[in-house]
Amino acid sequence: MKTIWLLATVLGLSAGPALAQTMDELLNDGKNTDNVLTMSMGFSRQNYSPLNKINKGNVKRLVPVWSTSLQNDMGELAAPVVYNGVMYVINGKWTVAIDVETGQQIWRTPVQIEPDMKRRENAFNRGAPAIYNGKLFRVTVDNYLVALDMKTGRVVWTKKFADWKEGYHSTGAPIVANGVLISGMAGGESTTRGFLDGWDPETGEKLWRRYTIPAPGEPGSETWPDNDAWKHGGGPTWRSGSYDPDLDLVYWGTGNAEPYDPRPREGRDSLYTSSVLAIRPKTGEIACYYQFTPNDVYDVDATDEFVLADLQVNGQMRKVMIQSNKNGFMYVLDRTNCRLIAAHPYTKVNWASGIDVMSGRPQLTGVYKDFLAGEEVQIFPTRGTNAVPLAYNPNKGLIYAAPWDLPRIQKLAPPKQQVIGETSTGVVARQPEIKPDDVVGYFIAFDPLTGQRKWEVPLKGMGSSAGMLATGGGIVFTGKLTGEFVALDEDTGKTLWQFKTSSSVNATPITYTHKGQQYVTVASGLGGNGAKRAAGAKVPTGGSVWTFALMPE
Repeated sequence: MKTIWLLATVLGLSAGPALAQTMDELLNDGKNTDNVLTMSMGFSRQNYSPLNKINKGNVKRLVPVWSTSLQNDMGELAAPVVYNGVMYVINGKWTVAIDVETGQQIWRTPVQIEPDMKRRENAFNRGAPAIYNGKLFRVTVDNYLVALDMKTGRVVWTKKFADWKEGYHSTGAPIVANGVLISGMAGGESTTRGFLDGWDPETGEKLWRRYTIPAPGEPGSETWPDNDAWKHGGGPTWRSGSYDPDLDLVYWGTGNAEPYDPRPREGRDSLYTSSVLAIRPKTGEIACYYQFTPNDVYDVDATDEFVLADLQVNGQMRKVMIQSNKNGFMYVLDRTNCRLIAAHPYTKVNWASGIDVMSGRPQLTGVYKDFLAGEEVQIFPTRGTNAVPLAYNPNKGLIYAAPWDLPRIQKLAPPKQQVIGETSTGVVARQPEIKPDDVVGYFIAFDPLTGQRKWEVPLKGMGSSAGMLATGGGIVFTGKLTGEFVALDEDTGKTLWQFKTSSSVNATPITYTHKGQQYVTVASGLGGNGAKRAAGAKVPTGGSVWTFALMPE
């Protein structure tokens, strides 16, 4: 049984009172610019702030005001949240509270991981902490959901939701929607069956479980063969969700079908893998869905968070959701009914020539037939963007993203017996050779309705694994695997300013105000499998948080 440390490391520092967060506060995230209460600075996941005190004209005066070590070498992929002058940071090793004014630690609580867990030395967290009603919620790599007291760091409750010995692990951020805490899981390359769980945030009582793979007789089960493939069919929910309070719907993406080899699944569509599910948060009921990649043999998960926006489409205002899918297409869907509006490639794609808007299905090229025939195939792209959030500027209608332009190279593996808890993709894969001057990715500004790139900045040797933040100052903040935190001109992509942090920038920046001054904060620390493959031999590890403000004139 897991042992929970009930005491946090407390330094006895004073900070703003840790008052309870209401649902109204979370829904209005951004209106009080002193606080950043949710991942991506709002449930719409736009990663946009109207703050403009830091702008194109003065960003060169941006300087670090403090940096704090996170005592972690496994990677900093999560963004912080801020409430009442306290910043909350999570990683695979710690949960930390920091004074936003000084960078001084207030408390630090260790993450407890089961000693035999295979991934304990590669534990990291994506997204951001979830905060609600005086508690901070997070997951651990060995499948525990943990609630901590925001004022003291004391563990209030902990719940185990899956067994790592069966192939499950967890990295994604839970969210609170309509008073329900919702969490997902990871492990789509193993013998897992995806799910989302709904919890009572006060007590930790499980309210519902929604499997992403239907059992026989349930809606969608007709897309699976009459065997046991569904029991380990994949469909992981390893990122996080968006929430529309007016529709009371949570939008959560699912990952690949398992195995990638389609033959055990008879090449069927395999719902609800590589899909978006619109979920009612009180019950877990599926209101609608859309499948991006039926019969996903390419590992092109649909797990990236959905940007919610209102767009003019053919003269009519539509409630939409936008996703940069791992399959290389950027999708615009009607979020009231999950129907496709537009889909355009935002990076190099060779497995499909396009997406049929009427049927919503991809138009396959010969790559699938060659793969099924046993040939080694190059599949573009390998990952679209490297599992990092987009930014969306609602005033310009543009998406800012960092796509990778690299292939996945794979072929069918010889048949072997499936072992519970072990990798069971059914393919043999290898990485492409990359030369230092090869363009492997871009920073881009992209119109999701037309598919037009407004600008692009090529990245040589390494792509970017950092999220994007757009601001009212005309700036897009992001980062590079080599450690630079950069400010780009939103109109041209030109680098206006950069600062070299101590390790890779893999996280998403945030911006906020404190005592009337605007700050920008980002975590630095090499981590994540794709980032480590690209930069592990060239960039040191070591987690830290950096906060920047304008130097007085």
